[in-house]
Amino acid sequence: MNYRRLGRTNLQVSEISLGTVELGMDYGIPAHGAHRRPSGADAARLLNRALDLGVNLVDTARAYGESEVIVGQALKSRRDEYILATKIGSSSWEGYTRAKLRERVEASITESLRALQTDTIDLLYIHNATPELIQQGEIVEIMERARQAGHARFIGTTTYGEAAPLAVLEDGHFDCIQVAYNLLDRQFEERVLPLATDKDIGVVIRSVLLKGALTYRYEHLPEELRELREAVDEVNSLCSVQSSDLPELAYRFVLRHPVVSTALVGTARIHELQEIVSFAGGAALPAELLNDIREIVVSPDQLNPGTWPFR
Repeated sequence: MNYRRLGRTNLQVSEISLGTVELGMDYGIPAHGAHRRPSGADAARLLNRALDLGVNLVDTARAYGESEVIVGQALKSRRDEYILATKIGSSSWEGYTRAKLRERVEASITESLRALQTDTIDLLYIHNATPELIQQGEIVEIMERARQAGHARFIGTTTYGEAAPLAVLEDGHFDCIQVAYNLLDRQFEERVLPLATDKDIGVVIRSVLLKGALTYRYEHLPEELRELREAVDEVNSLCSVQSSDLPELAYRFVLRHPVVSTALVGTARIHELQEIVSFAGGAALPAELLNDIREIVVSPDQLNPGTWPFR
């Protein structure tokens, strides 16, 4: 496993990190015959195998069902072996008074610490931060107090769209951002990723496989996502030229970018985890192949899993 610096945190993180949403809830493209959420024992085996493979960043959230509880129970004896990231829980940040917002955030942190069986969260995110939330400044102050109290070592945000990460990067308080980026959704290449480099902010990438669309599961995409299915089929045709498969091409594309610190793999299956870990440190993609990928354009609404007809 190769390790990269996570921006100004100076943490050394594995190129591949583990996302745990599939451990705590049913998630992804439904595929006939594929099992969904694992048992507690299977989840524990996956988590321990990840650490054994050199994965040292484990990402979870209050919103991921039982994920925090599962992570805390499975890895409590190995807490010093990995960097723990979680996200404060809220389905929406709108409409809270300052006092209610503080109460909500502090309660979420307390619940996370208890579930994860730890005293400190290495990387505490605001989940789904909006530009308005960041610019108001109140939640930033609350997060800073959590850091000063020792509940978090570093703070960051997860975001959607381009405006939110730009607001986070310009704010200056946050150590890390987590954004969706993959070989079909390349919207951040022009402004967000270069600005993160300039600001020395750590960049964690999610949705490398676009919720499973950049795997064999793309064949199960519904008719509403026909454009996306056809685009992935084009990418798949490029794989034969490169002698690789969809997931490998997807991870090599993301990890080729120098500002990317780590790319999340969200899986509940050990064989998938082991396969993706093997992609770390792969050879550079040929320029001609990168040009071919950039010729494939998909409507933004097709690339937003939040609009898909399943969770």
